[in-house]
Amino acid sequence: EVQLVESGGGLVQAGGSLRLSCAASGFTFDDYVIGWFRQAPGKEREVVSWISSVDRGLYYADSVKGRFTITSDNAKNTVYLQMNSLKPEDTAVYYCAASYNSGSYWYIEPYEYDYWGQGTQVTVSS
Repeated sequence: EVQLVESGGGLVQAGGSLRLSCAASGFTFDDYVIGWFRQAPGKEREVVSWISSVDRGLYYADSVKGRFTITSDNAKNTVYLQMNSLKPEDTAVYYCAASYNSGSYWYIEPYEYDYWGQGTQVTVSS
C-alpha cells in the first residue's frame, strides 16, 4: 500500500521556521519525483518545490526561492521541506505527492502526480 505521511506543520509567527517531513512507503522511492504543494482557502493547489533523487533535480516556486529548501534522505524514504522566513501568505495546507519519474512532465501541476498525502496545516501569524 502506497503511503505518504506529512508531519511538522503548526502555528508560527512571521519570520519563523518550520520543517515539514514526508515519509513515503509502498513504492520504489528512487523512481519517483517527490513534490510539495500547498493550498490556501479559496485558492487552487500550487506547487512549492520538488526533488528528484535519481538525477538530483530540484525545483522551487518563485514565491519560496531563497526561503525554502527541499532535501531527501533516501535511506529513510523521507523528503523534508525546511521553511525559513515564513510569511503570512505561506499559510496553507501543505501536501506531499509522488510522481513516477518518466521525464515526461514538468512536475509542477497536481495532475502530474500519482500519490498524495493527507496534508499538514501551516499557519503563519503576522
